[in-house]
Order: sequence, then C-alpha cells, then structure tokens
Amino acid sequence: MLHASPSQPPEDETQDLHSLRMSDSNVTLSLSDSSESSNNANPTSRTSSKYGTPEEVQMAIEELRKAFPGEHRVETGRNTLKTYGSSENSYHPTSPHSVVVHAESTDDVVKVVNISRRYRVPITAYSGDEGSICLDMSGMNQILEINEGDGDLNCQSGVRWEDVNRILKEKGIPLFFPLDPGPGATIGGMIGTGCSGTNAVRYGTAKAEWFLNVTVVLPSGKVIKTRQRARKSSAGFDTTKLFIGAEGTLGIVTEATLRLAPLIPTKVAMAQFPNVENAVSAVQEILNTPYGPHIQCVELLDDHMMAAINSAGLVDQPYPVQDTLFFKIQGAAESIEQTSKIVQEIVSKHGSSRFEFAATDQEAEDLWENRKYALHSTMAAHPGTRCWTTDVCVPVSLLPRLVYETKQDLAKTGLKSTIVGHVGDGNFHALILFRDEEELKIVDDAVHRLIVRAIAMDGTCTGEHGVGVGKTEYLTDELGEDTVELMKTIKRAIDPLDLFNPGKLYPGRHDDGEKHHS
Repeated sequence: MLHASPSQPPEDETQDLHSLRMSDSNVTLSLSDSSESSNNANPTSRTSSKYGTPEEVQMAIEELRKAFPGEHRVETGRNTLKTYGSSENSYHPTSPHSVVVHAESTDDVVKVVNISRRYRVPITAYSGDEGSICLDMSGMNQILEINEGDGDLNCQSGVRWEDVNRILKEKGIPLFFPLDPGPGATIGGMIGTGCSGTNAVRYGTAKAEWFLNVTVVLPSGKVIKTRQRARKSSAGFDTTKLFIGAEGTLGIVTEATLRLAPLIPTKVAMAQFPNVENAVSAVQEILNTPYGPHIQCVELLDDHMMAAINSAGLVDQPYPVQDTLFFKIQGAAESIEQTSKIVQEIVSKHGSSRFEFAATDQEAEDLWENRKYALHSTMAAHPGTRCWTTDVCVPVSLLPRLVYETKQDLAKTGLKSTIVGHVGDGNFHALILFRDEEELKIVDDAVHRLIVRAIAMDGTCTGEHGVGVGKTEYLTDELGEDTVELMKTIKRAIDPLDLFNPGKLYPGRHDDGEKHHS
C-alpha cells in the first residue's frame, strides 16, 4: 500500500522510476503541513485551513517523540530528511520531510495515524510535501507464519518478495511467491501499485488472487483484516482488492497473507528477430497454442537494449544485437521438450534467426538477471545520462503496432532509448535517456504521445507502475468521468479529511504547474 524509498532501481526494473518508491523495504508515509500543497492535493477543493498549522505539526512531532522514545525511532537530521524526501530517479517536484519515524508493528502505525488525525496533518507516501513526517517501515520485515499445507504465508508489509522466496527455499519448502517486480520490492509497495512482473503471463498480477487478505490501518486509526485465509469467498465485497493499486490513499497495509504456487522446473531460451513486430507477433501465436500454459515468462528486449547489455560489460560474451525474446518454459521434462519444439517452429516462421537454450542453470540465471537489470544496463551503457522509464499496456493484438509506432517516434526525437516488456500481456516499458532540461522536455512530450497512443488503442496509461502524480491527467480519458467520480467518492468515504497520500491517483487533486508523465 505504501511505497518504499528507493535505494536501487526497481523491477524488472522498469517497474518504473515513477514507481521507484516501492522498490526497497523502506516503506514510507509522510505527514504534511504545507498549506499550498495540501490545498492542491484536496479532492473536494477544501481550503488549506482544514489542515494543521506549522505549529500543530511541531506539536505532532513532539508527540511522536514521546510515542517512540527509543534511539533513532524519530529522526530530524537534515541529511536523513533529504534522503527520504527525494529521489534521483523521480522528475516530479520534491521537498524534504520534517521528521522520519521508524515503525516496527501495526500498533506503531496506528499511533502515527492517530497523531496525524489529531493534528489534521496529511499522510502521504514517500517523497511527500515540505514539512512532513515520513514513516519508515523497513523494520516490519518479518514472515509471521508459513502454512505449507495450505500453500500460503503471513508476513509484514516491509518484507521483500525475494526474501520470501529465499526463506522458502532455505526451509526446503517447494513453493514460491510468483509476483516478481523490481529487485527489492516490498509486499506493501507491491500491493500499493498493483504490481506484476515477468511471471504475469502465467501467474497474473497483484490484482489476481495472490493476496488472500491484508491488514490495514485506516485513516480513522481502526485496524481491519479484509478477510479470512480461505482460498475463495463470496462473503460481501472483496475489500482486499480495494487497497490493491490504491497507492496508499485509502489505508496503510501492515500485514498480508500471500498465496503461494508450487515450484515447477523451468528452462530458459532466447530467440532473435529482424524487427520488433516479428518478435511480438510470434508471442501471441505461441500463447494461443495448447502449449501456451507452459510459457511462464516471455520478455522482449529490443536491439538497443541488447546493445546496452553488451556495452555495460555485464555479460561474459556479448549477444548479437537484434530484437530478442527471452522465454521461461515450465513443466515436466517431456512438456518442456514438446513446448520447445512448437516455440522454435513458430519463431522460425516469424523470421527468427537464432533460437537457443541456456546450457546450464547458471547461464539461465545470468540470462534472466540481464533482463531484470535492464535499467542498470541502459544507464551503464550511456554514462552521464539520466533515465526516464514509463509503461503502457494495450490489447495484445495491438502491441506490435504500438511498439513499432513508439520506436519510430523515439527515433525521431534523436534521444537514446531502449524498450523492454512483458509482451505476453500487451505491456511494455520505454527507457528514455536524457542529459539536460532541454532533453527532459523532449522526453516528457514523447511520453505524453505514447500514453495518448495507448489509450486510443483501448489500452491503459500504466500496466503496472501506477498513477501517482504523473498520470492523473489521463484517468478521465481512460476510465470516464463517472468512474473517476466513483473513485473519489470511495476516497471521501474512507478518508474524509484527505489525510492519506493527498495529491496522488485522483485527477484534479494535484497541479504543480509541470506535467511529468512517468
């Protein structure tokens, strides 16, 4: 629900620099006293007098010190506030917080929420407004219970998804959590952004049934658990889904029950093509065969991305610079063999000049790691640049056209860029490099055109990164005025004082005079 402050790029790393806030275990929220920013963030155009004064914020800080008396539980050092209040990988305006509070339990979060409500101080996710309180939940990183027989576990929201899978492996439990966004992403951040990852073509996204329930602190200070541990339920609303993708605007997730999947043997393969359209077209034909369910992942790396991997020096032997698909094929040995034959036949029909499997488990791991660290490779290949990442998603049959038009558009800008994507879902990411403010404006305009193009194709402005600040202006075009008003109605009902993450997600709640479409 909350986002973690970034210490490294996310996902598939492209789980975007807009969404970088979810990429580390330092999940944050902030309490803001800025009258101007509070007013801009207000969904119902309330005046800024509804929020606490700077003096009341100072009173809130003193009460926080009393509530958290331990060493380093409440911090106000300038460097700490700057670290938590900004990111090199965000191009939205940022301001330092006033205080950082380290939480270790649901009760700790309740204390902060009650103080914020008492002094009418808004709570916003990472990189909030000037004069804010930032809640670091990195201490809430425990797996509380593993139910192997039921295929689920309960954990705190600061746990990283890789740590979940590492601990299951260390305990010899043949299960794993299949959602795999950016390296270091926490469960709370994954819930907040409605994440997915490379496994989505086989296992779906955060909005599938991978979160059986969540424990949430509401703006009222009440703590709710959305449902029991049963695999399915038709009892009332699915309130778990209410918080998935809500970007911290409705509540603070402190615990979650994760559904696990059985570990299945996999093999990794690579196919290369003369152009992106051929590569993407091959994918849908493969997925529509009877062997499609054996495809765990299918990832696109365009020719620029392959060149960047080579230039970054992260591989022992350079890859041929062509548009490339990486596959993970899962199943029993005979199923993998049969599926591989079909895949090879189809990619050959679509012009593939090369299809090969990783020879060893280590080579397979290295190959996939190169995909997961696409952003690192892109930036390492072009020292001195900064990188803007964004994602869109369209119906899968329209993806070849969208990718082709986007590559043509980016080529005309003269900027260097790479493209990677979860092509089995119609979702791709553009990583666009720039050096100065003039080039940043060119990037901004190109991203705007990409989003408009995707929505015109019956797609979405974001497949997995979330809306945040940068994409609120597109929600009405994508969802319609009445759907957006329903979202606002839910927000007002749960958070009538607009305390949680003001300025995010809801159109008309943020206007800083600049448009950044990450």
